[in-house]
Amino acid sequence: MSVKSVAAKIFAKKIYKKTQIWANNPVETQRKVFLDLIRQAKKTQFGTDHHFNRIKTFEDFAKNVPIRDYEALKPYVDKVIKGQENILWKGKPLYFAKTSGTTSGAKYIPLTKESMPFHIEAARNAILHYIHETGNADFVDGKMIFLQGSPILEEKNGIKLGRLSGIVAHFVPKYLQKNRMPTLKTNCIEDWETKVDAIVEETFDKDMTVISGIPSWVQMYFEKLYEKGGKPVGELFKNFNLFIYGGVNYEPYRAKFENLIGRKVDSIELFPASEGFFAYQDSQKEKGMLLLLNAGIFYEFIKSEEFFTENPRRYTIGEVEIGVNYVLIISTNAGLWGYNIGDTIQFTSTKPYRVIVSGRIKHYISAFGEHVIGKEVESALQEAVIGTKVRVNEFTVAPQITPKEGLPYHEWFIEFENEPENMDDFVLKIDNSMRKQNVYYDDLIVGKVLRKLVITKVAKNGFQDYMKSIGKLGGQNKIPRLSNDRKIVNELNKK
Repeated sequence: MSVKSVAAKIFAKKIYKKTQIWANNPVETQRKVFLDLIRQAKKTQFGTDHHFNRIKTFEDFAKNVPIRDYEALKPYVDKVIKGQENILWKGKPLYFAKTSGTTSGAKYIPLTKESMPFHIEAARNAILHYIHETGNADFVDGKMIFLQGSPILEEKNGIKLGRLSGIVAHFVPKYLQKNRMPTLKTNCIEDWETKVDAIVEETFDKDMTVISGIPSWVQMYFEKLYEKGGKPVGELFKNFNLFIYGGVNYEPYRAKFENLIGRKVDSIELFPASEGFFAYQDSQKEKGMLLLLNAGIFYEFIKSEEFFTENPRRYTIGEVEIGVNYVLIISTNAGLWGYNIGDTIQFTSTKPYRVIVSGRIKHYISAFGEHVIGKEVESALQEAVIGTKVRVNEFTVAPQITPKEGLPYHEWFIEFENEPENMDDFVLKIDNSMRKQNVYYDDLIVGKVLRKLVITKVAKNGFQDYMKSIGKLGGQNKIPRLSNDRKIVNELNKK
């Protein structure tokens, strides 16, 4: 055992103990975070406009600060972009994380000197919790790869901007620099396909022990490694035993990954976003990710079914229930206030508070009042492939409201690596799982408003080609699991 791995175990134990302190005092921890945020932002323009000097309780805050998305917060963000100080948070941000917007084009999410350290610590602590629980620290001596955006940053009125993963690349600790792949030159390549090819060349003969990234894009890397080497990734990298991922649910990809790797490897799930690092998997034995209650973020939760009503109730951490679908609302030390990030979550535990990401509040199907969410379609597909040789590369689901004949239905667009031997049985398994999970969907089937789902096969690399066609191949971009319209699937139908 190396000095580095011994040191990692000692440090892991220390961080684990620190985590237990706040995780076992969730309500008080969040109260302190809330009061600190209000105190530090009192003299900002946002704080003045929303009477922060009079806010003493969460109830005061809820009365003064409405729920906003980026579009509603944009007038304040625009002032920050112009270089004005003390608008959403004291001073100026260190960075803007540039993300793809919807109606407003690019979004610029501020990162401050107070918020930035939590992005780095959370990723580090996820690995340390894994080391503490499993005792496995040998991987710290091998090479680690993080598939991420380019670290090249632009500048706007004195504030640097880039993709979050590219910004974070500048904060990799010195003790990991020698182990980290790919090289800076390769990491700066903008074209994703060219970049992955270069990464394959650089890493092919290295002792890779940790690989990290969004599953759909890591899959592309693995496939290229397989093509080059002619054998599973696990044989190329004999000491590869830890996969770290975030952004999408890994379960629909797990069978395909194990096939590409040739064996099972441990995995750690992360829940990062430009707006904050919200949670990480702290245990290999428990379901869900530990919600980070002491990371400069105050959380609110709104039940998904109530979100679009006129005045939905805003819950705090001590009021949530296991298994309920909530829209995640945040206020942060980067100056986001009552901010809807668009993700929905469910609690799997309240001692400590662990969550799973259940979908996006804008990504759902309710063309007939069925309220289908991402977690349901992912679980249904996962159930259907268990015990079979079926391998799925990617999928998305949309309603077919006006079929040429028969009743409307949900259409599943699936890119198979290995197809089912009996497609009818496969369809029935998915449909039955959906009916068990979603009573509204079941009622529509029973009431003959909908017929059972239909699977449309997508050609090899069809999803990659679609993402490339809209300029979103690679990086942090991902295919929505659900759409309430057919914009995406109509494009897939053209392929």
